[in-house]
Amino acid sequence: MGEEQVPADAYYGLHTARSLRIFQVSGLRAHPLLVDAYMMIKMAAAQVNADLGLLPRDVADAIAAAAQDVLDGRLRDQFGVDVFQMGAGTSFNMNCNEVLANRALEILGEPRGAYKRVNPNDHVNMGQSTNDTFPTAMRVSGRMAFARLMPEVEALADAFDERGKAFDGVVKSGRTHLQDAVPIRLGQEFAAYGATMRKCARRLSASAEELEELGIGGTAAGTGLNAHPEYPARMVKRLSELAGFSFRLAPDLREAMQSHAPIEDASASLRLLALELIRIANDLRLLSSGPTTGLAEIVLPPLQPGSSIMPGKVNPSVPEMLNMVCFQVVGNDLAISMAGQAGQLELNVMMPVMVHNLLQSCQILQNGVRIFRELCVKGITANEARCRRYAESTAALATALNPYIGYAKAAEVAKEALASGKTIREVVVEKGLLSPEKAAEVLDPLPMTEPGIR
Repeated sequence: MGEEQVPADAYYGLHTARSLRIFQVSGLRAHPLLVDAYMMIKMAAAQVNADLGLLPRDVADAIAAAAQDVLDGRLRDQFGVDVFQMGAGTSFNMNCNEVLANRALEILGEPRGAYKRVNPNDHVNMGQSTNDTFPTAMRVSGRMAFARLMPEVEALADAFDERGKAFDGVVKSGRTHLQDAVPIRLGQEFAAYGATMRKCARRLSASAEELEELGIGGTAAGTGLNAHPEYPARMVKRLSELAGFSFRLAPDLREAMQSHAPIEDASASLRLLALELIRIANDLRLLSSGPTTGLAEIVLPPLQPGSSIMPGKVNPSVPEMLNMVCFQVVGNDLAISMAGQAGQLELNVMMPVMVHNLLQSCQILQNGVRIFRELCVKGITANEARCRRYAESTAALATALNPYIGYAKAAEVAKEALASGKTIREVVVEKGLLSPEKAAEVLDPLPMTEPGIR
């Protein structure tokens, strides 16, 4: 391949230097969790290979110590390969191999680049291939990312539940097709949001479990060539100890290399979460619209001025932020889906873009949901007077008249109320269809928010 210049103070080597020169695409680097996952894999591999008598113990210990250095936050600037790189992630795998080899040499008192004692390919990459380590790192890092996201979704569900209880006595007009509908309690709307988030959390949990199946030990084509027969099972056990999850070995290592359905499924669960969050954020923007020319049934916490020209304007800034986060997640899912179906025969070479999008989606959702909960949902208040006025003036109250005067007459009452500007109660009493007392009882909006025939 010819000569390549490597900075004297670098811990990476020739392969990484070439990759840095060739793939100047986005300026985006590997997500920190992917680096962590790779360090765990390299540490586990060194220790397992030493236990199997294949790697000198002092070399294994030095590689493990180098990996621990990275896990502790050192040498992070040495992983600079662009996200959009050589297919399958070979550039990144070699970046990891070279950094660990040179740091291990340093630990052993040897000069960097003197690869006879610790070689990036022969020692750090022993029993491995990019083709099995990168899929494994995708699942390990994805599992770690989901572990950070899921508590935030559960906490958001709790926040909606709390607001649901606080607003349980606030009666308002329901709306279907964005038109007046029968009364509902504001607390019921928020409780439903909480139930939605709990369903999303369950989907995330199911997807996270699928990420725990690993294909480590398949090496180049899933056949396990150049890996000790005991290596796969021992690797899964050691990775479980290092990462703190119950990983299990895939029944078919070839399938685990060919198919990235667990990554696609994980991304799909993030997309469904994003779609539900978009819907809920838009509801909150609509319910808080105004404050004088919109619905104004709820008040969002004011966080910052909403206009550079209109004094006093306050916007629903956090729901707007959450929408943008979720739009990005939906787009990331499409990229993952396209990359997932692009696998060919024994390998999918589109893995780097898949894991980049998955981990980005997890991170921005984790932060976006936390901010949404802390700075928006927890501080929402109800405009009870506005809610009650809408509930008592809506023509949809005529629905409660059906059992008493029939649908046709109730429709006439509703039309007259809308035309005259009178309330349903006033019209039904004026027309002698119900006594004032009965009309007050039947048209009380609060009981209409519970099941039954009025």
